[in-house]
Amino acid sequence: MAPLQNFADILDAVDNLSREEKETFLEVLHRRFIEQRREEIGAEIQATRQEFLSGECQAVNADDLMKEIVS
Repeated sequence: MAPLQNFADILDAVDNLSREEKETFLEVLHRRFIEQRREEIGAEIQATRQEFLSGECQAVNADDLMKEIVS
C-alpha cells in the first residue's frame, strides 16, 4: 500500500473512532512523539560528547563564539 493511501486509511479509521477514543489516540500519539524526540536528542547529545572527547570540537566562551560567527 502506498504511504499516502496508508495515511488516508489511518485518518479514515480515526474518523470512525468515538470522541473518547480519539482523545486517547491523541494522547498516545503525543506521548510516542515526545519519547521519539527524547531519543533523538539523547543520540545527538551522545554524538556531541563523543566529538568533544575525541577532540573534534572544543569548549569556547560566548565572546569567542560570537567573534567566530561574525568574522
